[in-house]
Amino acid sequence: MSDGRPRLIAIVGPTASGKSSLADEVALRLGTSVVSVDSMQVYRGMDIGTAKEPKESRRVPLLMVDVADVRSDYSAQVFQREARACVDGLLQNGRVPVLCGGTGLYLDAVIDEMDFPRGTKGGDSRRKYEELARRQGAAALWEMLRSRDARSAELIHPNNVRRVERALELLDEGTSYAKEHEGLKRHAPHYVASIFATVRRREELYRRIDARVDAMMAAGLVEEVKALLDQGLRESTTAAQAIGYKEVVEYLDGNCGLEECVETIKLRSRRYAKRQLSWIRRDGRAREVDLDAMTIEEASEFVIDGFKSDGDE
Repeated sequence: MSDGRPRLIAIVGPTASGKSSLADEVALRLGTSVVSVDSMQVYRGMDIGTAKEPKESRRVPLLMVDVADVRSDYSAQVFQREARACVDGLLQNGRVPVLCGGTGLYLDAVIDEMDFPRGTKGGDSRRKYEELARRQGAAALWEMLRSRDARSAELIHPNNVRRVERALELLDEGTSYAKEHEGLKRHAPHYVASIFATVRRREELYRRIDARVDAMMAAGLVEEVKALLDQGLRESTTAAQAIGYKEVVEYLDGNCGLEECVETIKLRSRRYAKRQLSWIRRDGRAREVDLDAMTIEEASEFVIDGFKSDGDE
């Protein structure tokens, strides 16, 4: 029941599960747009490695992609403001927004009431962690947070370097990010969302992940990363940590061979898919859409029927 509050559809799921195809079909049938909730598709030029739908093959408008330079530190807070503007614009035009993506924090930032704890930017503590992130990478920084404050680490995606830095900075100040975060994720809705999660058998999901990585390499991921390096990719503590891009940079730097690079991307993509599934199950609001058992057309009918049914309750 919406209680008169604005309603939307959100389609989530692990990487390579088919959520983008489903969202595209749902939006086409409803005559609306897809709003991406992917933390890496916001960056211009990060196309192949994020599986961003090419402009020429989009059947519906795709919003909240290509909105930031790779050198910028684009945050969930900025995304919240800009994505809600897109959602509100669609609602004002009488259209149902269809959100789609696998970044849980970005989805929650849009659909739930969420405030963002702040650390003190620019201090010695922040500079220390920024340097550590540059030298050792996002994963090492997140592991440091997990060893010091596992509860806070659970709330932050490992690639969200700025927020990990902020959480470590708060610890240095004697405060836990998780404690300040209490009430941030309350499931108090900003919009009433009908949420659907695309699922597949593990073996099929992993096969699709491997096939996607191979296709990305064939489509020119290495060349894309080279171009992004010329645009300042190394200067970013966020975009440079994206799966696929980080590993190709390692290859280009001569730290591994191409075959090892590809296998590492596949392995990390599978691990990321596991984390996405854990978030979806922990959140508990999504209805599963089994894309091993349904066609995209059947799944879109299931989503639209579910959305309409929610409005009738």
